[in-house]
Amino acid sequence: MDNKKQHIAIFTTASLPWMTGTAVNPLFRAAFLAKDGSRKVTLVIPWLSLQHQKLVYPNNITFTSPSEQQVYVRQWLQERISFSPAFSIQFYPAKFAVDKRSILSVGDISEVIPDEDADVAVLEEPEHLTWFHHGKRWKTKFRLVIGIIHTNYLEYIKREKNGRVKALVVKYINSWVVEIYCHKVIRLSAATQDYPNSIICNVHGVNPKFLEIGKKKIELQQSGNGNQAFTKGAYYIGKMVWSKGYKELIKLLQDNQKELIGLEVDLYGSGEDSDEVQAAAKKLDLVVRVYPGRDHADPVFHDYKVFLNPSTTDVVCTTTAEALAMGKIVVCANHPSNEFFKQFVNCWTYDNSKGFVEATSRALTEEPAELTGAQRHELSWEAATERFLRVADLDQVFERKPERSHLKNFASISLNTRMEDVSAYLHYVALGSETSRRAFGAIPGSLQPDEELRKELGLAIPAATQGSKDPVDTS
Repeated sequence: MDNKKQHIAIFTTASLPWMTGTAVNPLFRAAFLAKDGSRKVTLVIPWLSLQHQKLVYPNNITFTSPSEQQVYVRQWLQERISFSPAFSIQFYPAKFAVDKRSILSVGDISEVIPDEDADVAVLEEPEHLTWFHHGKRWKTKFRLVIGIIHTNYLEYIKREKNGRVKALVVKYINSWVVEIYCHKVIRLSAATQDYPNSIICNVHGVNPKFLEIGKKKIELQQSGNGNQAFTKGAYYIGKMVWSKGYKELIKLLQDNQKELIGLEVDLYGSGEDSDEVQAAAKKLDLVVRVYPGRDHADPVFHDYKVFLNPSTTDVVCTTTAEALAMGKIVVCANHPSNEFFKQFVNCWTYDNSKGFVEATSRALTEEPAELTGAQRHELSWEAATERFLRVADLDQVFERKPERSHLKNFASISLNTRMEDVSAYLHYVALGSETSRRAFGAIPGSLQPDEELRKELGLAIPAATQGSKDPVDTS
């Protein structure tokens, strides 16, 4: 092995200012992987044209250029960490699919990384990134491709009309593309779809700000001057859609109003179901106040003692980790998504409605235990990075040679070619025309970037596409 630094390219499906897990966690991953300077790190995030930015970014925040958005992303990060990581940010062309509430890539996004730098690719949500991929095979381009499974897609789909049938189809497609394009798969918890030979490991940490808040609470608890560290009761925070735990929480409160008499709960969130959640809360005999969503690090949350989180659609709930880091008691369902949190003494799980009542009532009368230094470290991004490096086997990358099959050779596939190569070829062909892509559910005009995206990203504009411009898909 030569002295060339190992290069890790982290591809993800979202970017700030969209405050979603796949925008925030890969950004922290890039920063902490680059922290010691021993490796070269690139974060590859989606670039949306202005009309698509307006569909997804909050508070009317928009950018006229990728460089402007990069400044925003780096500033947000720098306000939350105590070091200046040296990693680069690159953009791939993308569009926002209104029907899927998702950002989808356009063209072959693996081309963002030059072949000479193609050591390791980390695909955050590999199924999402490769559903409609048409281009060089990821395993051919990179020596090692690691997929990190963030989202419990099947659980969300099952809640839709004809959800069980749809979930079966999506399960098969997910398994297909992940096997084709990933050497290694890391599942954040057992709450995700299972994949052959996958590893379950929580490789996420919490924003350092939350550990700082928790540290101040420990100091207050230890001060002995009679000041209470926590002066408020119970709350929940999350995107206000029924599938994000609100349905379960309202039902638990509704079914146990007599047992929970006197309980007051504050709900914080914004989303498509805000009006319905507010209406359901008003029907309860209990005091349930509903507020718009805000940053979980906001001082308004510091003094709450109990975080109620009955959600079972999360893979590893970020807000649960944040609440534990702030020193709170967390009452959550005994569910695979919460397995990582069970090691913390302030995580109280329940199996049924009766258990929820008992845990909530007890939590409101007791004080949270103080987190030890080891427990605080376990929640941190330093520990998450250590776990990632351990399970990813990055030391083997330089021993691995990129796979030899190339797209230009696909036409001459012989009967002796491995089934995986045939499968990859079928996916390549199936996603090779706009008609077939639309049949699979791809956004219109996503086979190649349009003229607008090419200009904004400084990509060459083929003569055949001069003057073309795809409309926003609002189907």
